[in-house]
Amino acid sequence: MLTRKQQELLSFIDNRLKADGVSPSFEEMKDALSLRSKSGIHRLINALEERHFIRRLPNRARALEVLRLPDAMAPAMAVKPRPALPEPANDSVSVPLHGRIAAGLPLEALESDRTLAVPAALLGPGDHYALEVSGDSMIDAGIFDGDYALVRRCEDARDGDIVVALIDDSEATLKYLRREKGMIRLDPANPTHEPQRYRPDQVRVQGRLAGLLRRYH
Repeated sequence: MLTRKQQELLSFIDNRLKADGVSPSFEEMKDALSLRSKSGIHRLINALEERHFIRRLPNRARALEVLRLPDAMAPAMAVKPRPALPEPANDSVSVPLHGRIAAGLPLEALESDRTLAVPAALLGPGDHYALEVSGDSMIDAGIFDGDYALVRRCEDARDGDIVVALIDDSEATLKYLRREKGMIRLDPANPTHEPQRYRPDQVRVQGRLAGLLRRYH
């Protein structure tokens, strides 16, 4: 039997996977369960993994798979079953690679005609592009300097989503998006960096983070 918090977390992860196809970040899990720190989320994740309710997908940041739900939650699955995960494959698709994006202070948004080969299994529905990450402000979200952010194009986002935000039509940055007292707050995932605040007319959402690619040298 799961504890109340374990069941709440499992339900939250399952609902986000059904809605977006991407598991929530640890920061989003912490906020959803009203916990003070992400260490509590780590303990809950470990407990669910040990009991074979979830598993971590290798070589992918923020990648969790729900293996099963408790009996009390089973009817929800019968009403709306989760789509089957794609079979592992070597197929790849080319997505536009639009320069570097800051995971620190904003950098000039760069355009290029380069492309990046991405395993097809990493991409869900929709139009995607890639950006090379520069900086360390999102390291607590598992996003590091030199990673390639895979972004699903969209123009809106929910509070807590990791987005590509275009500032004043000239600078782009990768941050958590939150709305606060009529302003847009772009939050880092690194305690050494400060949040950035802008008027709504200064910020345009260019997409939501859908996945990451990392090269090891």
